[in-house]
Amino acid sequence: MSLALGIDIGTSGVRSAVIDPDGRIIAMARASHLAQDPANIDATLWWTAVETCLTRQIEALREAGQNPADIAGLAVDGTSGSMVLTDANLRPVTRALMYNSKGFDTEAARIAKVAPKTHITQGSNSALARAMHLTSETRGPAHHLLHQADYITAKLLGYGGYSDHNNALKTGFDPETEQWPDWTSAVFDPHLLPKVMPVGANLGTMCGAVSQKFGFDNSVRVHAGTTDSIAAFLACAPMERGTAVTSLGSTLAIKILSETRIDDPRIGLYSHRLGNMWLVGGASNTGGAVLAHFFSPDEIAHLSAEIDPHTPSGLDYYPLLEPGERFPVNDPALAPRLSPRPESDAQFLHGIFEGIAQIEALSYREIEARGGPKPHQLFGAGGGSTNKTFAAIRHRALGLEPKSSEHSEAAIGATKLVLWVEG
Repeated sequence: MSLALGIDIGTSGVRSAVIDPDGRIIAMARASHLAQDPANIDATLWWTAVETCLTRQIEALREAGQNPADIAGLAVDGTSGSMVLTDANLRPVTRALMYNSKGFDTEAARIAKVAPKTHITQGSNSALARAMHLTSETRGPAHHLLHQADYITAKLLGYGGYSDHNNALKTGFDPETEQWPDWTSAVFDPHLLPKVMPVGANLGTMCGAVSQKFGFDNSVRVHAGTTDSIAAFLACAPMERGTAVTSLGSTLAIKILSETRIDDPRIGLYSHRLGNMWLVGGASNTGGAVLAHFFSPDEIAHLSAEIDPHTPSGLDYYPLLEPGERFPVNDPALAPRLSPRPESDAQFLHGIFEGIAQIEALSYREIEARGGPKPHQLFGAGGGSTNKTFAAIRHRALGLEPKSSEHSEAAIGATKLVLWVEG
């Protein structure tokens, strides 16, 4: 029996899943990221967490009575826009920069001189500006610019140089023409840019050292991966026009399946290519990280029971932890709005829930206003999607009842990507 393996490099840790050709989950595993200095992230520790997760995954697989050698293909997803420069042997020659790093004004000014004014790479927190900044921090000869998923994929292959349509989008790649625009060479060394492949493309087989260490067959196919939010979409939603998924993790990510590409960088709206369709959406800096800053999971569960989701809170919040927003408002200086804070913690939580729901609703309205489809079914992914009080508040804001999905883990979406391209 041929099995598929998916690896998700998330904000808090690594998750993996193995499914059979019928989509049944055989086993899953997870490992936390090792503690890091946020200002000096070491990408090699991403791989350390992956190794720990794979060790646990193999143990879980064997406990389920399955042989790791039956895994035929795998794919990796990672946080969009997180990246590192490495040498030819995949040794990092810079720190890693995460998707939410910002303040690259000098680089943004250079991009603005050569790129179209409405291009997704505009702005001081763009992925291309981040990549440009990394070139000023090299500790040795740089050979590869690798997004987070690219780096783990390269470690599994034993060589780098590849990315996918989704991870490369915000760095400037055009998935419609399937080329890096000519103007990118004016701001970034084209020799460092990866060769970009369609999502799910077969990149080669797993390197011998990795397959031997974990007991995989040496013919395991390594496929071009995707971003974490798109993997979450694949995990829980059918591939039908108008199907929408809101990922309520540390941040809020919006995706809706469209037959046409819709981009508007002025509000942080962009389209990812997925086969012959487009996933239109964006990512807000609001989300679970704001909730976790103020409340523990037990407190959220307890206080949610005190909230009447059908009654407005009377508060007008835009929940952010720090200034800066990406979508549906693209403003690196947008200030958080979390006051006044009422004496009641339940009312405060109610206001945060409403603020996040209103941002979600505005996101879908902005897509529809630009010719995109209106959601006809909405699925939720991420920890925040399981809270019934929050779901009822979102229903009121959206006019559409969020559906719970049987599976919403991005790691499962990565496995489904493998089945999708191999089936």
